Amino acid sequence: MLFKLSFSSMRKMMKDYLVLLVGLVISISIFYMFQTLALNSDFTKGNSVISSIQIVFNVGAFLLAFITIFYIVYANSFLLSLRRKELGMYMVLGAKKGKISQILFWETLMMGIAALCIGSVVGIVLSSGIGNLLMNLLEISPEGYYPFYVPALWMTWGFFLVLFLITSTINAIRLARATELDLIRAEQQNDSIKRKGIGTILVALLGLLLVAAGYYALIEIKVLQVLGLFIGAGATTIGTYLIFISLLPVFVQALKKNQKLNDHQLHAFTFAQLRFRVNSLTKVLGTVAMLIALGVGAMAGGLAFQQNVDLISSAQHVYDITLHDPAEEDFQALHKMNVIEQNTYRYKMDEKGYYFVKDDLLAHPPLISTNTFENYSSENKPKRVTEPLPHPAYIMYANQDEHSNLEEVPREWGKAISTEIIISYDMLSGKAVQIVDGATYDGIAGSEHQVLLAQVDDYLKYKPELKAMDQRQKQWIKTIHEDEEREVYLSTKYSTYEAVYAFTSGTMFMGFFLGIAFLAMMASCLMFKILSGATRDKDRYNMLRKIGVRHSLLIGSIYKELFLVFVFPALVGLTHVLVGMQMFSFILLDPYVNIWVPTLIFLAIYAIYYYITVQLYRGIVLPKEA
Repeated sequence: MLFKLSFSSMRKMMKDYLVLLVGLVISISIFYMFQTLALNSDFTKGNSVISSIQIVFNVGAFLLAFITIFYIVYANSFLLSLRRKELGMYMVLGAKKGKISQILFWETLMMGIAALCIGSVVGIVLSSGIGNLLMNLLEISPEGYYPFYVPALWMTWGFFLVLFLITSTINAIRLARATELDLIRAEQQNDSIKRKGIGTILVALLGLLLVAAGYYALIEIKVLQVLGLFIGAGATTIGTYLIFISLLPVFVQALKKNQKLNDHQLHAFTFAQLRFRVNSLTKVLGTVAMLIALGVGAMAGGLAFQQNVDLISSAQHVYDITLHDPAEEDFQALHKMNVIEQNTYRYKMDEKGYYFVKDDLLAHPPLISTNTFENYSSENKPKRVTEPLPHPAYIMYANQDEHSNLEEVPREWGKAISTEIIISYDMLSGKAVQIVDGATYDGIAGSEHQVLLAQVDDYLKYKPELKAMDQRQKQWIKTIHEDEEREVYLSTKYSTYEAVYAFTSGTMFMGFFLGIAFLAMMASCLMFKILSGATRDKDRYNMLRKIGVRHSLLIGSIYKELFLVFVFPALVGLTHVLVGMQMFSFILLDPYVNIWVPTLIFLAIYAIYYYITVQLYRGIVLPKEA
């Protein structure tokens, strides 16, 4: 009989359970997808690119698991709060508390298992589509990658089953400790209004100071480094809670006291509702603001990493192509490109070093980048090397005791050689680099070579050709070292782009899906908290209907009240994101690139949850009349 009553109650609350189920399915499916990329050792061993970003997905899975624990505990507490009166009535009618606790335990567990089944299927589908998309973007072989991966499935089921067992047990224990009277009168608790005083002022000041300190630490992350990260996260989080606890009730009270606003339509009722509700919402709204910051920040950070790839490559290298002893295939590829500038420089090589002809360099001085990580601006344009070379010989990369009579290569020329001409540390192998005049060059007995530098209209248009050129350059380095087994790493513009792109693509995918999960759980938590107090508001709306207030005005009041509840954490969370993106400034040239994309995604998700919350709340406080 109790099981029938329980199932009947669950059918009535299906909308609430569906909200919880959607949040769980999103979390489970993304967790499984991360695990397929983090645990598939056969696949990662065969792909050095994926192996290098494996840690990204491990970190993403850890962060997702941490937030999911909070979400499930909170969501199950909400569902229990909705059924307290019903469960209390069962006890009054003679049902044993142990039996009811057992039913609640199995209800919670079965909901978790249902979410696991659906989430696993969605995760497998998601892994198939997203995994293949990631491999296509990185241009790697999918061999060894399986969307249905048993270790990932075991990890997902193991973690979430343990979590569901714990939360089911907690719910059963909480119910067992409550008395029948506590459960029946759960909806009759009065909202309290806190008085303002010196304590409120001190808490508000402390909150503002902590947020300011956190912002300062994030802005000065280059100086404070790891310490700044901890100070920024800790101070901003604590300060946010203190601001919501102290200032939000004051702000709502100020709205209530504004006579012009208060007298318009049902604003007096709307602000009174907020005034009574706000003290119970402060901690939840603080949590939601931080989850918004984490969710939007994760998406913005992942996107910024991916969008900064070209900026990083272009900041380090001006020339798109560097070819030592170019082959015929290289010239054929160049002939098909729109080449803006092309220079060729002669040099000789022996066992001691490389010797570049000074006259060639002065006749066609190369370009160098004026950007650095410390001083980047899109306005900084490449500059031509203009430093004179009056001496017969210059040297760089030499031991201190060697060639002490030679001048050091001037800074600009040194930068041009190190960033544009020397394409791999494997080229040097302890050798020095010299710039010498014609007479000295003619007297050197080493082998003669040439290096070609070229700048094209858009190097990303020619990625297949550049990739083939880099492969030939690797083979050239192996040949001059007479070591075919040698592992060669290039530092050309394309190689830099490819290496950074591999890591940032993984970061982008992780950040995007982590952000989606955070935002879905965040909005669900806010929805749960609002709906948990809806039954207490029902009598207030019913009274207004009885005295003749139009139905449209009551609906408008609901929209306005919940809009204010939703907008407070959104504004604070987005402010945290705008300042918090500075934490990436020491590794990204432009952390704010295309930040409008994750902001729009957040606003779309937030608007959907706002609308769903309004409709569910409206269905509770303004039920349709028969």
